[in-house]
Amino acid sequence: MATHNATIERKDNNAILKLALGETQLDIVLTEDKPNDVKTVFNKLLEELKSGEFDFNLTDEKEDLYFHICKEYITQLNAELKSTYKELQDNGLLKTE
Repeated sequence: MATHNATIERKDNNAILKLALGETQLDIVLTEDKPNDVKTVFNKLLEELKSGEFDFNLTDEKEDLYFHICKEYITQLNAELKSTYKELQDNGLLKTE
């Protein structure tokens, strides 16, 4: 299983959770309520999951509120990715080389 990096970018009044998938970077803006943007990120994660199981590891230098929120978010995301991968596998929906 591959492990990808997750980081938090803070600037001005914004905080963004950045999920790195190789060359691709997916952003979830934590300071805005844009559910469609979050759905788009999850759809991309689902597509990537069809090619192989992976999870995320959060690295950050600050232990502020955003860190603790993102840490819990990543924990939940990793559990969902694992569960979804198993469902894809059980239903024969994984991409074969």
